[in-house]
Order: sequence, then C-alpha cells, then structure tokens
Amino acid sequence: MSSTLIKKFMPNKIFYVDNKAFCPRRPLIIAELGTSHNADATKAGEMIAAAAEAGADCIKFQMVFADEILHPNTGEVLLPGGKITLYDRFKALEAPPEFYARLKESVESRGLLFLCTPFGPKSARILRDLRPKIVKIASPELNYTGLLEEIAGWQLPVLLSSGVSRLADIEEAVSIVKRRSNAENCDPRMCLLHCVTSYPAPETDYNLRVLASLSMVFGIPVGVSDHSADPEIVPALATSMGAAAIEKHFCLSRADPGLDDPIALPPGEFSRMVTAVRAAATVGPEETLTAFRRDRGEQFVEKVLGSGVKELAPSETANYMRTNRSIHALRDIAKGEIIQKGDFAVLRTEKKLRPGLEPRWEALIPGRVARNSIPAGEGIRFEDI
Repeated sequence: MSSTLIKKFMPNKIFYVDNKAFCPRRPLIIAELGTSHNADATKAGEMIAAAAEAGADCIKFQMVFADEILHPNTGEVLLPGGKITLYDRFKALEAPPEFYARLKESVESRGLLFLCTPFGPKSARILRDLRPKIVKIASPELNYTGLLEEIAGWQLPVLLSSGVSRLADIEEAVSIVKRRSNAENCDPRMCLLHCVTSYPAPETDYNLRVLASLSMVFGIPVGVSDHSADPEIVPALATSMGAAAIEKHFCLSRADPGLDDPIALPPGEFSRMVTAVRAAATVGPEETLTAFRRDRGEQFVEKVLGSGVKELAPSETANYMRTNRSIHALRDIAKGEIIQKGDFAVLRTEKKLRPGLEPRWEALIPGRVARNSIPAGEGIRFEDI
C-alpha cells in the first residue's frame, strides 16, 4: 500500500520513525532485551544478533541506575525468577555510557533501530548524548512528569507504554508530550503502547479492542507491549485491531538469569511471533480473527479482544500507584524540619513502602515544613507537609 493510500484510509494509525512509516499493514516489531544482557557486552552482542535474525525491526534496552528507580528500603520484590532485593539487583546492572554506545553501534550496523528507556535525569542525559532516533517511556514512568517534559523536548518519536494506568494518566502524559513537542492534535511521531503490568500477563487481560478507542481519543498511533507468555495471539490480534508497533521481551533462553527472561521469547518463539504478525498484517483483520477463532476457540479469542473500555486489568490492579512513580523521602525527615530539594525523589514504590504524592507535585515540595516524621523511603503525602 502506498504512503498516500495509507494516509487516506488509516488516519491516526501511522507511526513515523527515521522517515519510515509503520502501521497495521507493516507494524514496527520491537525486541525488548531490557537488562537481560546483565551488563555483559558479549552477551548483549549475542542477543542483538539473535534478535536481528529472528526478525526484529528495533532492539530495545533499559538504562538502569538504581537510585533513579527506587529506594534501598524497597526490600524484596517477587519477579518471574523469584524474590529478589530489587535495589541491589539494579545496582548490579548499572553500566557506563560507553556500554550503551557500543550497543547502539551494534544495533545500527545491522540496519535496525536502537531504542532505550531512561528512568530519570541521569540516564536521560546519557541517552540524549547518544543521539537516538527514537525513545521510549516505560509504563511505571508514564506519570513521571519531569521525565516526560525532558524527553518531549528532544523532538524525537516517542513510545509511551501505558501499563497499570488509567485513562486520565494517559491523557496527562500524551498532553505533556504534545505540548512540549509542539504537536498538532494528530501526532504521528508518538505511539501509545497498550500494556498490562503483570509478569506474565494473562492473554485474556489484554482487552485489545481498546486499541481503536485509544487511537481515536488521543489522535495518535497505538501498539502493544505484550507481557503474555503466548508468542502469537496477542501480537497477531493486536495487529488486526490496528497496532502500528508490537513489543515483546526477548531472551536467548528462559533459563538465563535476566530479570525478564522467564517471560521472554527465545529466538525460535520470537520468530514465530514475527511470522504471525506479518501474516495478520498481510491478510487483514477478518481472516486473522476467523483463523484464531477456529484454532483457539471463539470464547477465548473474545476474552482476549475484551470490551474496548480502558480500565486496569485484573492482574495489574494491585500494582496501581506502586509500580508507578510517586514522591519518596530519601532520608529520615523529622517533624518540623524544612524539606529541601535533595531530601526526596520521584521513585517507584513497589510493595513494602507506602506511595506518596504524584510526581506533578514535585516542584512544590522544597521549603515545606514536615508536619509528621517521614521515615526514609516512605512516600511523602499531603498530610505530611
């Protein structure tokens, strides 16, 4: 299909990156390597080569600095590989800027897009200096207004992942990026990735009919960041529902020690996913839905497609305002103390600590007097200042 016809018949569905158009007829396929390389350049090189061979258009990483993500008092967190002390695990994954520069060079030498997620000011500065062609905000940072303002100012295509979020959270994030990037009502350089923040996420939680709703409401292309175990059904049905981008975790083996490896796709399964997505894009929605209803059962497919109403999925409801960002004390703050800028940070709460104020209030905290004692790591609430 020509670009002229795409523009005529597929409004709000084209995502432009580096002068290339991605749409439901030709979705951008992203291999999420995350931190599964474990800061090992040799392992990262092997993963990049395998993901390229498996059919990825884009290879994504996460630039981790523990202090930008959570407080040391977060404690243990249950992840696919078991309980771990998450702060210490993130510390072990930290790597210098040169490491990411090598990853970018390796990815781009294969003609693929390099994509990386920053989690705070430090990683954002490093990533900006690498001059990427595209950038992504992860689901927990969708409400991190300061980071959104920074990223939007780069004038790059932006992927916004929307796991564990409500419609109002998405609206605020999209409006910040549009305002900062001087976008019109329809922004073809922003793509909203529908996501379920659960590991693994049940396929029946994906509510893929919501893709059309989100695209119409916000006037931007949409896609899916898929955390489900099945390599085909969510990506292929998402394509039939209008996805311009498909993201899926990638690993060399599910037995590897990476944080997300237990729910990632090994090369053979990732290749199956690519084949399923390309087939769905080629034959169209009607034939794709007919085939999956025949092979997987109409009732199951209907549950995957869902109602089309944007709401928290059952498997992620308990994560709301815990995997998201809020304002947390960096040290013990005594009652009556004046809170200074370095006394708090915008962090993920996770399970042990209490959430604090949303990041939008960050600029109003310095100079306030603590009305209560605030232990290190705990969220700072309205009643505390």
